[in-house]
Parts: sequence; C-alpha cells; structure tokens
Amino acid sequence: MPGFCRALGIPGLADMHVHFLPPRLLRKVWEYFDAAGPLVGTVWPIRYRWPDEQRVAHLRAIGVRAFSALAYAHRPGMAAGLNDWTLDFARHTPGCLASATFYPEPGVLEYVTAALDAGARVFKVHLQVGGFPPDEPQLLPVWGLLTEAGVPVVVHAGHAPVGTVHTGPEPFGALLARYPRLAAIVAHLGAPDYEQFLRLAETYERVALDTTMVFTPFFEHLTPFPERALPRLRALGLAGKVLLGSDFPNIPYAYAEQIAGLARLDLGEQWLRAVCWSSAARLFGLTASGS
Repeated sequence: MPGFCRALGIPGLADMHVHFLPPRLLRKVWEYFDAAGPLVGTVWPIRYRWPDEQRVAHLRAIGVRAFSALAYAHRPGMAAGLNDWTLDFARHTPGCLASATFYPEPGVLEYVTAALDAGARVFKVHLQVGGFPPDEPQLLPVWGLLTEAGVPVVVHAGHAPVGTVHTGPEPFGALLARYPRLAAIVAHLGAPDYEQFLRLAETYERVALDTTMVFTPFFEHLTPFPERALPRLRALGLAGKVLLGSDFPNIPYAYAEQIAGLARLDLGEQWLRAVCWSSAARLFGLTASGS
C-alpha cells in the first residue's frame, strides 16, 4: 500500500471512517459482531482485534496518514463521555482527527458546543444503531450549529447491513432539505440505496460520501454497487465528494482489500488521488504528515 501511494504521488491515505473506542465499549462492540447481532445480520469476524497502540502502528505502517476516531452512542448519557475519550485520544495520537458524536437527549447542544470548543473536526452519528430519526427535535439546534460551523458529520444513514425505520435516503434527505448547507459525509456510499444517496451528493453542495467497505468482495456479496452508477461516482469523486473510508478495525478482511476494490474500478489515477487523499486534505486542511 505505501507503493500504491507513491505511484499515485500522494503522501499517504486519509481514512475518514476509522473507529477507536474506550476499551470496554470496544469489547462490547466486538462481542456484538461475534454474535452476528440483529443489526449485523451476517457472520462478521473482526480482523484487527488488537490493542489501540498496535492498530495505530499498523495504520502508519500501511501508509494511513490521517484517520478519524469515530464513536457513536446508542443510548442517552453516553455521548459526552465518549467525546471526552475520543478528543483525548486524538490529542495523544498524531494523525488522528479530533472526533466526537451526539445523541438526542437533554444537554446535547451544550456538549456538542463543548466538543467544538475543544477542537472537534468531525462528528459521527449512527442512525441505525442509535435508533433515532435525523430530524429528532432535540437535534435540530445541533444540526444548525454544525451547519454554521461547517464541521463535517459522518452519518450512517443507509439501510446496510440491516435497515431500520430511521435509515434510508428519505429520512436523511428530509434533514438536508431543512439544512441544505450541512457538511455531511454519508457512510458506506449510502448502501444499499447507492443511487439515491449519489443524488443527494449531486444536489447538496456540502454532501459527500465515503467508500467504507464498498467494492470489497465481502460487501459486494451483500449489496453490490450498480455498474451503471460508476460514471456518477467518478464525477463526484473528481468533484471532491467521495472520501476514503474503511471501518477499520471492524472489518472481516485485510485493509488492503478496500484499496484494491477502489483500484479495480478503473476510474483513473486522478480519481484515486482525490478519493484516497486530496479531497480529505482540502476538507480538513491536512498536511503531508496527516495533521
């Protein structure tokens, strides 16, 4: 993978969909995947079941220069504590973007404001796991604040791997109609409703998508990307609206399969440079070191 980056003339990879969590919570997440829980829906063995230090070292060794530490809450009372942990993790981990999350609950605007004041550069919301609609009334001031701040939010808005009443293009599209300047990054290219989410990115200036797990053999078996949509994906990538994501470490295959899947699309070196580095570098003001 470092050779792949050298051949493209980029300093490394910028992965906008990486998870680092407090150890106890991470163990619970891995147990849920091990049990193929209701929101997973398939056998999903975690490939990188390593301590934090080993996973950070591996990212650096394979050329990932910038990455997130996405956490997300599934019940009230979690998010503020998660933000304290992820923001501290970023402070002590070169290349890690200061990441935060939120959940519909009393006090959400206050702790999101505090996270922004502490330097949060990206947020994560998981509508499937969180089990709430994007336009939940307690979140409306938060969406407005983040829109004004221009801080991107990675949103798991698609149905994959298992849909819920609050996932899909319609609920998130309704939110964007209300906040058309929201800086959003739709996780997993919006799978399985790829084309509807491509349309949202084409319609809204500050909406992008990440490639997380898409085009790997594992994910193509579950929810293949339609070949007819590749020209639209190429155009969006060249416009800076497709970003690399991996879901590391919670993937059942080697990290390199994500990069190989993108390369197999044959959408051109300019597209790969944009997706793998330059678009995220512009969005987050990254230097060659990933800071």
